[in-house]
Formats: sequence, structure tokens, C-alpha cells
Amino acid sequence: MIFRKLWHTLMAQINKVANIFWTADPIAQMQYEYDQSVSQLKEGREGLEQYRALVERVSRQATMDKQHVAKLEAQVKAYLTAGDRETAARFALELQKAKQEQTENEGQLKLHEEAYNNNVSKIKHASTKLADVRQKIQKYDAELKMSRAEAEMAKLATDFNFDVTTDFGQIEQVINDKIGLNRAKVRVAADLSSEGLADIQHEQAMEKSLGEQALRDFEVQMGLVTPETAKVTEAAKELGPAAKVAETQK
Repeated sequence: MIFRKLWHTLMAQINKVANIFWTADPIAQMQYEYDQSVSQLKEGREGLEQYRALVERVSRQATMDKQHVAKLEAQVKAYLTAGDRETAARFALELQKAKQEQTENEGQLKLHEEAYNNNVSKIKHASTKLADVRQKIQKYDAELKMSRAEAEMAKLATDFNFDVTTDFGQIEQVINDKIGLNRAKVRVAADLSSEGLADIQHEQAMEKSLGEQALRDFEVQMGLVTPETAKVTEAAKELGPAAKVAETQK
């Protein structure tokens, strides 16, 4: 009684473990069962090939029996025609035995042919069923993967919450801080680029003044203007339009 209970408990635990592996990857289990069936079908086909060889051997024997009977019939007729009844009787007895063997072999051939055809039909039917199973495995595998992907997408849709209290929100804040820092660096670089601008402008004005002075010297040297005219022109340029008006009023 105790051993029976222990045995039932052990078998229950084994069945539980088996169910865990069975449900862990059902597609793999279906593929395993399919492979097992294909292996059995292959063995059945090999056995059918051997059986067909037996049928062919019986068929050849039946053909030989038929030819032998026809030969004996011809011999019996020939001896009867020749008037040799004794020899004809001996061949007639052999003919009787040959016909009996022919009948038995033809009966066996018929049975073997029927059995072979039945097995062929069974194997063809099994092959069709296996093809259906293979298609179902592919279909279920695709649907299972799709359902898993949909489940993951649904989970991600709920997890993609960009609240500041979530990981995604904190990551977003870090990204925005980095973007702000990069923009600040660009602004500082632009502000620093204006340093020394006054010196550059002063240097440009000085170069312009020196160029104007060199041009006046060239005009005096070439006789285009007199030194006095050059000084008046220079004074007018220095005073500007408003100063010249004031000077005229005086």
C-alpha cells in the first residue's frame, strides 16, 4: 500500500516535470513528434519496398506456373494424338499438380497485391497527413512568434512613459541637458569671437588713413594737385560738411 502511494507520487512528479517541458516550447514538441512520424514512415516505406520484392517474386512464380501448365497441356495433347495414352496420363497427372500449384500461387499473389496496395494507400495517406502537420507547425510557429511580438509591443507601449520619475523620463532629461550644454558652448564661442573687434576696426581705419595719405603724396608728385590744394582738401575732409558751413558763416 505504501509503495503504491510512493509510486503514484513519484509518477505524478515525473508527469509534472514532463508537462513543464511539454508546455515550455510546444513548437519544438510538435517538430519532435513530426520527425518521429517521418522516421517511422521512412521505415514503413523501406518495409513496403521489401514486401514489393516478395510480390514480384510470387508474380514471377505465377507466370512460370502458367507457362508450365501450358507446356504440359501441349504435351498431353501431343501424346494423345500419337496414341501414347500411358505417357499422356503421366503428363496429365503432372499437369493436374501444376494447375493446383498455379491456383495456390495466383491466390497468394492476389493476397500479396491487395496487402501491398493497402499499405501503399496507408503510406500515401500518412504522407498527406504529415504534410498537413508540417504546414500547421509552420503556421503555429509564425502565429506564436507574432503573438509574442505583439505582447512585447503591448508591454513596451505601457512602459514608454516619459515621466520624470521613470527611467525614460530621466534619460530624456539627460539628453536635454546635453543638448543645452552643446548650445551653450556654441553661444560662448560666438560671444568670444567678438573680442578684439575694436582693435581690428581701429587697425582697418589706420590702414585706410595711411592709404589716403599715400594717394595724396602721389597726386602732388604727379602734379595733379598742388600742396596748398591738397592741404585745403585735407582740411575740408577733416572738418566735414557741417564744419565747412560754420567756417563759411564766419
